[in-house]
Amino acid sequence: METRIDRLGTVREDKLRQLRQIIADSEYIVFLGGAGVSTESGIPDFRSGTGIYNSDSGVKYRPIDIIAHDFFMEHPEDFFDFYKRKLIYPDARPNKAHKALVRLERQGKLKAIITQNIDNLHQEAGSKCVIELHGSVFRNYCMDCGKKYDLEYVVAQEGVPHCEKCGGIVRPDIVLYEENLNHKDVDDAIKAVKKCDLLIIAGTSLTVYPAATFAQFLKHDRIVIINKSSTYMDLKALLTIHDNVGEVLDICVPKRKPAAPRKKTGTKSKTASKAKTSTKTKTAAKTTAKAEVKTKTTAAKAKTTAKSASAAKTGAKKAPSKKPSTSKSAGKVNDGKS
Repeated sequence: METRIDRLGTVREDKLRQLRQIIADSEYIVFLGGAGVSTESGIPDFRSGTGIYNSDSGVKYRPIDIIAHDFFMEHPEDFFDFYKRKLIYPDARPNKAHKALVRLERQGKLKAIITQNIDNLHQEAGSKCVIELHGSVFRNYCMDCGKKYDLEYVVAQEGVPHCEKCGGIVRPDIVLYEENLNHKDVDDAIKAVKKCDLLIIAGTSLTVYPAATFAQFLKHDRIVIINKSSTYMDLKALLTIHDNVGEVLDICVPKRKPAAPRKKTGTKSKTASKAKTSTKTKTAAKTTAKAEVKTKTTAAKAKTTAKSASAAKTGAKKAPSKKPSTSKSAGKVNDGKS
Protein backbone atom coordinates (compact mmCIF):
# COMPACT_ATOMS: atom_id res chain seq x y z
CA MET A 1 0.00 0.00 0.00
CA GLU A 2 1.26 3.46 -0.87
CA THR A 3 2.54 5.47 2.09
CA ARG A 4 2.95 9.20 2.48
CA ILE A 5 6.32 10.67 1.68
CA ASP A 6 8.13 12.63 4.36
CA ARG A 7 7.51 16.28 3.51
CA LEU A 8 9.62 18.03 6.13
CA GLY A 9 12.89 16.19 6.69
CA THR A 10 13.71 15.23 3.12
CA VAL A 11 16.41 17.19 1.32
CA ARG A 12 15.59 18.99 -1.92
CA GLU A 13 17.37 16.50 -4.17
CA ASP A 14 15.49 13.59 -2.64
CA LYS A 15 12.15 15.35 -3.10
CA LEU A 16 12.95 16.02 -6.75
CA ARG A 17 13.83 12.35 -7.21
CA GLN A 18 10.54 11.37 -5.60
CA LEU A 19 8.59 13.73 -7.85
CA ARG A 20 10.25 12.28 -10.95
CA GLN A 21 9.18 8.82 -9.85
CA ILE A 22 5.62 9.94 -9.04
CA ILE A 23 5.31 11.48 -12.52
CA ALA A 24 6.72 8.33 -14.12
CA ASP A 25 4.14 6.20 -12.30
CA SER A 26 1.20 8.41 -13.34
CA GLU A 27 -0.85 8.24 -16.53
CA TYR A 28 -3.55 10.92 -16.08
CA ILE A 29 -2.03 14.09 -14.60
CA VAL A 30 -3.91 17.34 -14.01
CA PHE A 31 -2.08 20.58 -13.26
CA LEU A 32 -3.69 23.35 -11.20
CA GLY A 33 -1.67 26.55 -11.40
CA GLY A 34 -1.79 30.08 -10.01
CA ALA A 35 0.16 33.33 -10.31
CA GLY A 36 3.36 31.70 -9.04
CA VAL A 37 3.66 29.82 -12.33
CA SER A 38 4.21 33.09 -14.22
CA THR A 39 6.46 34.97 -11.79
CA GLU A 40 9.55 33.57 -13.52
CA SER A 41 8.28 35.28 -16.69
CA GLY A 42 8.39 38.67 -14.96
CA ILE A 43 4.70 38.83 -14.04
CA PRO A 44 4.19 39.56 -10.31
CA ASP A 45 1.87 37.44 -8.21
CA PHE A 46 -0.83 38.91 -5.99
CA ARG A 47 -0.29 37.99 -2.35
CA SER A 48 3.46 37.75 -1.78
CA GLY A 49 5.43 40.57 -0.17
CA THR A 50 6.23 42.03 -3.58
CA GLY A 51 2.88 41.05 -5.09
CA ILE A 52 0.29 43.31 -6.69
CA TYR A 53 -1.86 43.55 -3.57
CA ASN A 54 1.10 44.86 -1.57
CA SER A 55 2.27 47.37 -4.16
CA ASP A 56 1.29 50.99 -4.71
CA SER A 57 -1.74 51.14 -6.95
CA GLY A 58 -0.91 54.63 -8.16
CA VAL A 59 -4.38 55.82 -7.21
CA LYS A 60 -6.19 56.35 -3.92
CA TYR A 61 -7.78 52.90 -3.96
CA ARG A 62 -6.40 49.54 -2.90
CA PRO A 63 -5.44 47.11 -5.69
CA ILE A 64 -7.77 44.42 -4.36
CA ASP A 65 -10.69 46.88 -4.50
CA ILE A 66 -9.91 48.07 -8.02
CA ILE A 67 -10.24 44.66 -9.68
CA ALA A 68 -13.84 44.22 -8.53
CA HIS A 69 -16.97 44.39 -10.67
CA ASP A 70 -18.63 47.27 -8.82
CA PHE A 71 -15.48 49.39 -8.93
CA PHE A 72 -15.09 48.75 -12.65
CA MET A 73 -18.65 49.87 -13.31
CA GLU A 74 -18.40 52.99 -11.13
CA HIS A 75 -14.81 54.06 -11.88
CA PRO A 76 -13.84 52.75 -15.34
CA GLU A 77 -11.13 55.42 -15.75
CA ASP A 78 -9.29 54.40 -12.56
CA PHE A 79 -9.80 50.74 -13.37
CA PHE A 80 -8.18 50.94 -16.81
CA ASP A 81 -5.37 53.11 -15.52
CA PHE A 82 -4.48 50.41 -13.00
CA TYR A 83 -5.27 47.56 -15.37
CA LYS A 84 -2.88 48.72 -18.10
CA ARG A 85 -0.06 49.35 -15.63
CA LYS A 86 -0.36 46.31 -13.38
CA LEU A 87 -2.21 43.48 -15.10
CA ILE A 88 -1.03 43.56 -18.71
CA TYR A 89 2.39 42.15 -19.67
CA PRO A 90 2.36 41.73 -23.46
CA ASP A 91 6.13 41.19 -23.61
CA ALA A 92 6.17 38.30 -21.11
CA ARG A 93 7.30 34.96 -22.49
CA PRO A 94 6.77 31.35 -21.32
CA ASN A 95 9.25 30.14 -18.71
CA LYS A 96 10.58 26.70 -17.76
CA ALA A 97 7.32 25.77 -16.03
CA HIS A 98 5.20 26.38 -19.13
CA LYS A 99 7.66 24.53 -21.37
CA ALA A 100 7.89 21.55 -19.00
CA LEU A 101 4.11 21.22 -19.01
CA VAL A 102 4.11 21.22 -22.81
CA ARG A 103 6.57 18.30 -22.73
CA LEU A 104 4.43 16.46 -20.23
CA GLU A 105 1.34 16.95 -22.41
CA ARG A 106 3.10 15.75 -25.57
CA GLN A 107 4.28 12.66 -23.71
CA GLY A 108 0.63 11.81 -23.14
CA LYS A 109 0.65 12.10 -19.35
CA LEU A 110 -0.75 15.61 -18.76
CA LYS A 111 -4.46 15.69 -19.61
CA ALA A 112 -5.49 19.17 -18.43
CA ILE A 113 -4.05 22.48 -17.19
CA ILE A 114 -6.38 24.42 -14.93
CA THR A 115 -5.01 27.94 -14.63
CA GLN A 116 -6.08 30.98 -12.64
CA ASN A 117 -3.75 33.17 -14.72
CA ILE A 118 -4.93 35.55 -17.43
CA ASP A 119 -1.63 35.92 -19.32
CA ASN A 120 -2.09 33.29 -22.09
CA LEU A 121 1.45 31.95 -21.51
CA HIS A 122 0.41 28.29 -21.43
CA GLN A 123 -1.07 28.56 -24.93
CA GLU A 124 1.89 30.57 -26.18
CA ALA A 125 4.22 27.83 -24.96
CA GLY A 126 2.22 25.26 -26.92
CA SER A 127 -0.19 23.66 -24.44
CA LYS A 128 -3.52 22.55 -25.91
CA CYS A 129 -5.51 21.33 -22.91
CA VAL A 130 -5.86 24.64 -21.01
CA ILE A 131 -8.88 25.62 -18.90
CA GLU A 132 -8.77 29.34 -18.10
CA LEU A 133 -10.84 29.86 -14.97
CA HIS A 134 -10.36 33.63 -14.86
CA GLY A 135 -10.28 34.42 -18.57
CA SER A 136 -7.57 36.17 -20.57
CA VAL A 137 -6.40 39.74 -21.15
CA PHE A 138 -5.88 38.79 -24.79
CA ARG A 139 -9.65 38.58 -25.31
CA ASN A 140 -11.77 41.75 -25.09
CA TYR A 141 -15.32 42.62 -26.10
CA CYS A 142 -17.74 45.53 -26.31
CA MET A 143 -20.19 45.48 -23.42
CA ASP A 144 -22.97 46.84 -25.67
CA CYS A 145 -22.74 45.10 -29.06
CA GLY A 146 -20.37 42.26 -28.23
CA LYS A 147 -17.79 43.07 -30.91
CA LYS A 148 -14.48 41.38 -30.10
CA TYR A 149 -11.10 43.09 -29.83
CA ASP A 150 -7.54 41.97 -29.28
CA LEU A 151 -5.13 43.20 -26.63
CA GLU A 152 -3.37 45.59 -29.00
CA TYR A 153 -6.56 47.54 -29.53
CA VAL A 154 -7.09 48.05 -25.81
CA VAL A 155 -3.47 49.04 -25.18
CA ALA A 156 -3.53 51.55 -28.04
CA GLN A 157 -6.57 53.40 -26.65
CA GLU A 158 -6.03 56.23 -24.22
CA GLY A 159 -8.04 55.94 -21.03
CA VAL A 160 -11.18 53.83 -21.33
CA PRO A 161 -11.28 51.90 -24.64
CA HIS A 162 -14.48 52.32 -26.63
CA CYS A 163 -16.01 50.25 -29.41
CA GLU A 164 -15.37 51.60 -32.89
CA LYS A 165 -18.75 50.24 -33.97
CA CYS A 166 -21.19 51.45 -31.31
CA GLY A 167 -19.12 53.46 -28.84
CA GLY A 168 -19.65 51.08 -25.91
CA ILE A 169 -16.93 50.30 -23.35
CA VAL A 170 -14.56 47.54 -24.38
CA ARG A 171 -13.71 45.41 -21.35
CA PRO A 172 -11.26 42.53 -20.92
CA ASP A 173 -12.70 39.03 -20.90
CA ILE A 174 -11.50 38.32 -17.35
CA VAL A 175 -13.37 37.42 -14.18
CA LEU A 176 -13.34 40.24 -11.64
CA TYR A 177 -14.19 39.92 -7.97
CA GLU A 178 -17.98 39.74 -7.49
CA GLU A 179 -18.36 38.06 -10.89
CA ASN A 180 -19.17 34.43 -11.55
CA LEU A 181 -16.83 32.05 -13.28
CA ASN A 182 -17.87 30.44 -16.52
CA HIS A 183 -19.87 27.36 -15.52
CA LYS A 184 -18.50 25.22 -18.33
CA ASP A 185 -14.91 25.96 -17.33
CA VAL A 186 -15.62 24.98 -13.74
CA ASP A 187 -17.42 21.80 -14.82
CA ASP A 188 -14.57 20.83 -17.17
CA ALA A 189 -12.03 21.42 -14.40
CA ILE A 190 -13.91 19.27 -11.90
CA LYS A 191 -14.34 16.46 -14.44
CA ALA A 192 -10.61 16.47 -15.15
CA VAL A 193 -9.73 16.39 -11.45
CA LYS A 194 -12.07 13.46 -10.83
CA LYS A 195 -10.34 11.41 -13.54
CA CYS A 196 -6.73 12.18 -12.62
CA ASP A 197 -4.36 9.81 -10.86
CA LEU A 198 -2.09 12.73 -9.90
CA LEU A 199 -2.96 16.38 -9.16
CA ILE A 200 -0.06 18.84 -9.24
CA ILE A 201 -0.92 22.13 -7.54
CA ALA A 202 1.66 24.83 -8.20
CA GLY A 203 2.18 28.55 -7.77
CA THR A 204 -0.99 29.15 -5.78
CA SER A 205 -1.73 29.82 -2.12
CA LEU A 206 -5.09 28.03 -2.53
CA THR A 207 -7.07 30.93 -1.09
CA VAL A 208 -9.11 31.77 -4.19
CA TYR A 209 -12.36 29.88 -4.67
CA PRO A 210 -13.57 27.68 -6.23
CA ALA A 211 -10.12 26.53 -7.38
CA ALA A 212 -9.08 26.11 -3.75
CA THR A 213 -11.70 23.39 -3.33
CA PHE A 214 -10.97 21.28 -6.42
CA ALA A 215 -8.83 18.81 -4.47
CA GLN A 216 -11.91 17.68 -2.54
CA PHE A 217 -13.15 15.90 -5.67
CA LEU A 218 -10.19 13.51 -5.63
CA LYS A 219 -10.76 9.90 -4.62
CA HIS A 220 -7.13 9.53 -3.53
CA ASP A 221 -4.34 11.52 -1.85
CA ARG A 222 -1.95 11.67 -4.81
CA ILE A 223 -1.41 15.43 -4.62
CA VAL A 224 1.88 17.26 -5.15
CA ILE A 225 2.24 20.86 -3.95
CA ILE A 226 4.91 23.11 -5.49
CA ASN A 227 4.80 26.60 -4.00
CA LYS A 228 7.16 28.97 -2.24
CA SER A 229 4.78 29.59 0.65
CA SER A 230 2.69 27.13 2.63
CA THR A 231 -0.88 26.17 1.77
CA TYR A 232 -3.64 24.53 3.75
CA MET A 233 -3.07 21.36 1.67
CA ASP A 234 0.61 20.91 2.56
CA LEU A 235 0.11 18.26 5.24
CA LYS A 236 -2.53 16.41 3.21
CA ALA A 237 -0.40 16.16 0.08
CA LEU A 238 1.70 13.18 -0.90
CA LEU A 239 4.66 15.48 -1.53
CA THR A 240 5.25 19.19 -0.87
CA ILE A 241 8.12 21.20 -2.36
CA HIS A 242 8.66 24.83 -1.36
CA ASP A 243 10.59 26.08 -4.36
CA ASN A 244 10.32 27.81 -7.75
CA VAL A 245 7.77 26.07 -9.96
CA GLY A 246 9.79 26.44 -13.15
CA GLU A 247 13.01 25.02 -11.73
CA VAL A 248 11.28 22.03 -10.14
CA LEU A 249 9.25 21.06 -13.21
CA ASP A 250 12.18 21.55 -15.58
CA ILE A 251 14.24 19.08 -13.54
CA CYS A 252 11.48 16.53 -12.94
CA VAL A 253 9.74 16.37 -16.32
CA PRO A 254 11.72 14.28 -18.85
CA LYS A 255 12.99 16.13 -21.91
CA ARG A 256 11.56 13.35 -24.06
CA LYS A 257 9.18 10.45 -23.65
CA PRO A 258 10.91 7.49 -21.97
CA ALA A 259 11.57 4.63 -24.39
CA ALA A 260 9.75 1.34 -23.89
CA PRO A 261 11.81 -1.43 -22.24
CA ARG A 262 13.83 -3.29 -24.90
CA LYS A 263 13.74 -6.72 -23.25
CA LYS A 264 9.98 -6.99 -23.27
CA THR A 265 9.80 -5.81 -26.86
CA GLY A 266 12.52 -8.30 -27.89
CA THR A 267 10.79 -11.19 -26.11
CA LYS A 268 7.50 -10.39 -27.77
CA SER A 269 9.20 -10.13 -31.15
CA LYS A 270 10.98 -13.45 -30.70
CA THR A 271 7.79 -15.15 -29.54
CA ALA A 272 5.87 -13.70 -32.45
CA SER A 273 8.64 -14.73 -34.84
CA LYS A 274 8.68 -18.27 -33.47
CA ALA A 275 4.92 -18.46 -33.73
CA LYS A 276 5.02 -17.28 -37.32
CA THR A 277 7.83 -19.71 -38.19
CA SER A 278 5.98 -22.59 -36.52
CA THR A 279 2.81 -21.74 -38.39
CA LYS A 280 4.69 -21.55 -41.70
CA THR A 281 6.40 -24.92 -40.98
CA LYS A 282 3.11 -26.61 -40.14
CA THR A 283 1.49 -25.17 -43.24
CA ALA A 284 4.40 -26.32 -45.40
CA ALA A 285 4.24 -29.81 -43.85
CA LYS A 286 0.54 -30.07 -44.53
CA THR A 287 1.06 -28.94 -48.10
CA THR A 288 3.85 -31.50 -48.60
CA ALA A 289 1.70 -34.28 -47.12
CA LYS A 290 -1.17 -33.42 -49.42
CA ALA A 291 1.19 -33.39 -52.38
CA GLU A 292 2.51 -36.84 -51.45
CA VAL A 293 -1.02 -38.24 -51.12
CA LYS A 294 -1.92 -36.80 -54.50
CA THR A 295 1.24 -38.26 -56.02
CA LYS A 296 0.54 -41.73 -54.59
CA THR A 297 -3.08 -41.58 -55.76
CA THR A 298 -1.99 -40.55 -59.22
CA ALA A 299 0.59 -43.36 -59.36
CA ALA A 300 -2.00 -45.92 -58.27
CA LYS A 301 -4.41 -44.73 -60.92
CA ALA A 302 -1.63 -44.88 -63.48
CA LYS A 303 -0.83 -48.51 -62.57
CA THR A 304 -4.51 -49.48 -62.78
CA THR A 305 -4.82 -47.83 -66.15
CA ALA A 306 -1.68 -49.57 -67.37
CA LYS A 307 -3.01 -52.99 -66.28
CA SER A 308 -6.32 -52.36 -68.01
CA ALA A 309 -4.57 -51.36 -71.19
CA SER A 310 -2.38 -54.48 -71.11
CA ALA A 311 -5.38 -56.72 -70.57
CA ALA A 312 -7.16 -55.11 -73.47
CA LYS A 313 -4.22 -55.72 -75.78
CA THR A 314 -4.03 -59.38 -74.77
CA GLY A 315 -7.72 -59.87 -75.45
CA ALA A 316 -7.39 -58.24 -78.80
CA LYS A 317 -4.62 -60.67 -79.90
CA LYS A 318 -6.53 -63.88 -78.92
CA ALA A 319 -9.86 -62.98 -80.61
CA PRO A 320 -8.85 -63.58 -84.34
CA SER A 321 -7.88 -67.30 -83.77
CA LYS A 322 -11.49 -68.32 -83.10
CA LYS A 323 -12.97 -66.93 -86.34
CA PRO A 324 -11.41 -69.43 -88.79
CA SER A 325 -12.82 -72.33 -86.76
CA THR A 326 -16.31 -70.89 -86.98
CA SER A 327 -15.95 -70.34 -90.73
CA LYS A 328 -14.95 -73.97 -91.42
CA SER A 329 -17.85 -75.31 -89.42
CA ALA A 330 -20.23 -73.14 -91.30
CA GLY A 331 -18.78 -74.32 -94.61
CA LYS A 332 -19.21 -77.99 -93.73
CA VAL A 333 -22.87 -77.54 -92.88
CA ASN A 334 -23.55 -75.77 -96.09
CA ASP A 335 -21.87 -78.44 -98.13
CA GLY A 336 -23.93 -81.24 -96.54
CA LYS A 337 -27.29 -79.67 -97.23
CA SER A 338 -26.68 -78.59 -100.80
